[in-house]
Amino acid sequence: MENVVAAFPDLLVALGQTLYMLAICWPVGIVLGLTVAVLLRVTSADGLRPHRAWFAVLNGIVNLGRSVPFLLLAVLMVPVTRLIVGTAIGTTAATVPLVVSAVPYFARLAEQSLLAADRGSIEAAEALGAGRLRIVFRVLLRESFPLLVNASIILLVAFVSYTTIVGIVGGGGVGDFAIRYGYNLFQTDVMVFSVAVIVLLVQVFQVVGNRLVRRWDHRIVR
Repeated sequence: MENVVAAFPDLLVALGQTLYMLAICWPVGIVLGLTVAVLLRVTSADGLRPHRAWFAVLNGIVNLGRSVPFLLLAVLMVPVTRLIVGTAIGTTAATVPLVVSAVPYFARLAEQSLLAADRGSIEAAEALGAGRLRIVFRVLLRESFPLLVNASIILLVAFVSYTTIVGIVGGGGVGDFAIRYGYNLFQTDVMVFSVAVIVLLVQVFQVVGNRLVRRWDHRIVR
């Protein structure tokens, strides 16, 4: 354990960088992704305000964002990242491609959650004269809330692994730590320990998320 003990302070710094990236890309991805998902649901063929052109554009953007591998996206976005934060290297710079990838990722998950909303409740709200905005917030989002919480946990767990990928392009985090010590310095024990930390982090997120989902919807069993 000598190598692990010696590298432990750096591991704490790397863990802080990982949590910092998640603290930015996760909520921003949820807010923007949910906005896109609502627009997709509203403009779909059976939505509150069907619009074939808008739906096709939004659906195409989401499909494109989901199709590009994250590592290639991070490399392609280097000029954009440098324009936004002034540099393409570092933890803050890594949050830019993470957010860009999180938005279409969560948008597709949230769209599927919104499709589960009871159509009868929506029709009842329309019959009572409720406006589209009220239906979205009072019926669509409320009916889908437990599933949206579950989708947000899926996003969080998935992007723990994404934060390890940005270490390859200078983003820092536990992934960068594992590469520096485990690959460059040939300290396999340190790399295994860092992988165990990532696994533990994912398990904590998943357990807490499952409990939240069960609290709001007992029909969902994980």
